[in-house]
Amino acid sequence: MDQYIGLDVSLKDTAISIREDGKRIWRGKRASDPKLLAQVIRKHAPHAKRVVFETGPLSTWFYHALMAEGVPAICIEARHAQKILHETLNKTDANDADGLAQMAEAGFYKAVRVKAFDSMLTRTLVAARNQLLSISTQLSNQIRGMMKTFGLIVSNGKGRVFDGKVRELLAGNDALAAIILPLLDAWRGIRKRAADLDRQLLAVARQSQPTKLLMTIPGIGAVTAVSYVAAIEDPENFKTSRSVGAWLGLTTRRYQSGEVDYDGHISRRGDSHLRGLLYEAATVLLTRTRPGNESRLRSWGLKLRERLGFKRTAVAVARKLAVIMHSMFRTGEVFNASAGAAA
Repeated sequence: MDQYIGLDVSLKDTAISIREDGKRIWRGKRASDPKLLAQVIRKHAPHAKRVVFETGPLSTWFYHALMAEGVPAICIEARHAQKILHETLNKTDANDADGLAQMAEAGFYKAVRVKAFDSMLTRTLVAARNQLLSISTQLSNQIRGMMKTFGLIVSNGKGRVFDGKVRELLAGNDALAAIILPLLDAWRGIRKRAADLDRQLLAVARQSQPTKLLMTIPGIGAVTAVSYVAAIEDPENFKTSRSVGAWLGLTTRRYQSGEVDYDGHISRRGDSHLRGLLYEAATVLLTRTRPGNESRLRSWGLKLRERLGFKRTAVAVARKLAVIMHSMFRTGEVFNASAGAAA
């Protein structure tokens, strides 16, 4: 008989529940180590058919490690699972594992695609760069705010200009300089590390043919193209290009019940970082495109802006960009400005 296993994963321990023929035959708890869990599964469930666990911080590692051990691992959407698991009266790890095992046995779950380690490495690079840039901005704002208290206004400027103006204003004020200069040194160090990650990101973009292809679209830079390719991985993961917009949460939500039927804001599901990058790219396309880079996509967006306003138009253009980029990724053809899509 086939066995069905539910794993409730946490950072330290993982609760395990094994079911067979509609009954629980074993449950326990082990350290959150995929190799150790694979040994337990082979011992207590030699005919395991499905091993189900929810999405979480360890899901990528668990999925690939369990699959390497020959365990039929399935990662399911946590939001979907939680609606079912919350029906239990007592919330415990063991009960959650039981609920996941029951879902595995019934086949009532929504499996998610787990990204490869190479894609996760690229996403980590982008996230680390963004984090350093955010810290750099926070430090520069903190320096400006502290100096304003003493009547020292740092005018607009970035990089060396900002550094020079701060040092110039601090000349002759040794007490304040002893406080501000360490922050300024930290700001310079973080900018240097962010520049190192920028170079790594550009190197990744140059080595990827799909990334270079997507960068032919006006408004799409290296960060957006690299993030898009890492998120999509394989264009065959989507049956149609139109489904990418919904996957990224760029389509409107709908509520219908009885006589009530209305569309709300966008769903904002999926990759929030990539969704934000596409929105920025749409903004650039609508506002900063050079005269030589005109396209039917931009013309369509400008006409739409007259009816819907800028923000809604930017969302619509971002969704269309996601669709066009998937089509280009799949066909390998460059951006066709006259068609507003892949040639």
